Amino acid sequence: MNRTISLFLLLAFVISAACSSPSARAKGDTGRETTRVKVAEDLSQYRPRYPVDDAAAPVARIEPTNHVNQKVAVLMDTVASVNKNIKYAQGYRILAYNGSERQTVMNLRKSIIARVPEEKDYLTYQQPNFRLKVGDFFSRVEAQQVLNQLSDLIPNAQIVQEQININKSY
Repeated sequence: MNRTISLFLLLAFVISAACSSPSARAKGDTGRETTRVKVAEDLSQYRPRYPVDDAAAPVARIEPTNHVNQKVAVLMDTVASVNKNIKYAQGYRILAYNGSERQTVMNLRKSIIARVPEEKDYLTYQQPNFRLKVGDFFSRVEAQQVLNQLSDLIPNAQIVQEQININKSY
């Protein structure tokens, strides 16, 4: 009996505490409301003051004494010649077909060339599978744009990360 009464009182206390108004909860332990006071002090008298230079005074122009333009030009030519020798980079291609039927891959290749003639196709054969990949793309976004053009032709095509050939027209 005492157990049920104490359980009932505890339940009544929890419900009354949950149902109390927010203003009653904002009161502190002392029963008075807590208020926040914004303090606004003027501390400008303690800040340091620096003298202002005249803007009208002419500023002497300093000429560089060590001209490195010729050295920079030689280094840039070296970098350009090294970059011309780079033929490959990491990029993306569209994997259009991966299977063992030669006639299917040849028909698909013809239709892809007709749809996007500006993209190069790569047909490889590793017994017993043919793999047809399309394009050399530096970014996944470029590959996705071409894949959108080919999506009705090859709905199962995927974008794969691969070493691509660099076109020297860039």
